[in-house]
Amino acid sequence: MLTRRHWLASTPALVTLAALPGLMLPRSARAAPQRVVSVGGALTEIIYAMGAQGDLVGVDSTSLYPADATRLPNVGYARTLAAEGLLSLAPTMIVATEEAGPPAVLNQLQSARVPLHVLRADHRFEGVVERTRKLGDLLARPVQARTLIDGLQQSWAQTQTTVARVSAGHPAPRVLFVLSNAGHQARISGSGTAADAMIRYAGALNALGTVQGYQTLSPEAAIAAAPDVILATSQGMDAVGGIDGLLRLPGLAQTPAARRRRVVSLETMEMLGFGPRLPQALAQLATALHAGASA
Repeated sequence: MLTRRHWLASTPALVTLAALPGLMLPRSARAAPQRVVSVGGALTEIIYAMGAQGDLVGVDSTSLYPADATRLPNVGYARTLAAEGLLSLAPTMIVATEEAGPPAVLNQLQSARVPLHVLRADHRFEGVVERTRKLGDLLARPVQARTLIDGLQQSWAQTQTTVARVSAGHPAPRVLFVLSNAGHQARISGSGTAADAMIRYAGALNALGTVQGYQTLSPEAAIAAAPDVILATSQGMDAVGGIDGLLRLPGLAQTPAARRRRVVSLETMEMLGFGPRLPQALAQLATALHAGASA
């Protein structure tokens, strides 16, 4: 039985990269277009940023940016793929994050001899660069990938300057990330998660950093975390009815952040995808988290 771990063991490590507005990438001679299915919103963003969107014949449900990606055939959620839907698009290649599954579907794809490239999750800027480089190789666009990487590195350096400036002169704020969706129990994010990486990159402290992974939101956990700022996704905020709805979740009303109504939100994939928009997302996040902080 082929497991996701086996796929990862046989696949080079990769990571996502941050998109740069207005970046013009050169076109180069290459082989005939492929039929590529992208399973992972950040991967789809990289493909568009490299100008390789003409190779795409399908995407997953997290591929919401750019808007053109939403017009492509959708193969569903990355963790609950169906081989029939993927194979119906007659792909010559599937690129996915390591969230892709279930393993039985990966087995079926292997049996169908469709090349599947699973890119390792790495919530670091360096991971974004490596994933971009790998996609450039897979899609026969190494020059475009190199140009994109150069631009991202320049943008990342500028973002580091921004973070240093907005975080200077005051204690790092304690931030609690809340993942909420209508109809589902909210969760809060500990260490080893994309939210934790973004909070730390932004020069802040994860108020739940002493625990690993995602935990169910409980009144006790929220109150003990004592966050100065509550961080959420814009989609999650919409699902629970905005700031007022978010602060009605268990225990959040009793936190310092709620008393000051200090809530920050960003679009999900922009903040957590570790894709081509990473530098701009981090600059925006850091500025918002440190706004109004006292020395």
